[in-house]
Amino acid sequence: MDLGIKGKTALVLGAGGGLGGAIATALAREGVRVALGDIDPAALERTATAIEAEGGTALTLAWDLADLSIIEDRIATIEAELGPVDILVNNTGGPPPTPASGQPSELWAKHFQAMVLSVIALTDRVLPSMRERNWGRIITSTSSGVVAPIPNLGISNALRLSLVGWSKTLAREVGADGVTANIVLPGRIATSRISFLDEQKAKRENRSVEAVAAESTGAIALGRYGRPEEYGDVVAFLASERAAYLTGSVIRVDGGLIASI
Repeated sequence: MDLGIKGKTALVLGAGGGLGGAIATALAREGVRVALGDIDPAALERTATAIEAEGGTALTLAWDLADLSIIEDRIATIEAELGPVDILVNNTGGPPPTPASGQPSELWAKHFQAMVLSVIALTDRVLPSMRERNWGRIITSTSSGVVAPIPNLGISNALRLSLVGWSKTLAREVGADGVTANIVLPGRIATSRISFLDEQKAKRENRSVEAVAAESTGAIALGRYGRPEEYGDVVAFLASERAAYLTGSVIRVDGGLIASI
């Protein structure tokens, strides 16, 4: 299927990680020029090298999402080198595992800035150009915790859920201008973040990591963790011309993990 996005420009945040890297690679395979943002320069280079090895175009940008002051500089660089952003993939790192209660306000504020305010400010920066061109895609990756809160991920559950309300509201505001806004949420995708969470749960419960992973796998309808590229392919479709009538939605890529309808 021709996704109709060859020659478009995308910005993928968290592009050095498992999910972000898979998303960036999937877009590049469709002929999209991809700007890669991540706080880890070495991880950025690995993703860029993989994309360029397949003949794609990648621009790497060191990006600390907690620093809102760099947004203008980074977007100006992308516009100068690749063109205006047509596809924005908001993909942030997660906070440490914590209960919902008893956390210092400074910790909440730190992650609210990095996970929520950064996404909103960045989207506001690229939206005017999208609306002028009557085409754009705003895709925000969150967590299955926005549907079924995950124990001991109190900060993540709360902050990511705020992005769902923001995206749904935004979709109605910009839809008439040819811009869509959707949420994508991963279930148990085999990334370093999931490995870390499995390890932390194993320590808390004095169990083996293998036992924790087996328990999680048993709750998934497909009986396995997802592959990052499977997640990336769904995001690439949402970014495409083929998904032009899909907006304001929450798309689960969870292998049937979430039990609710």
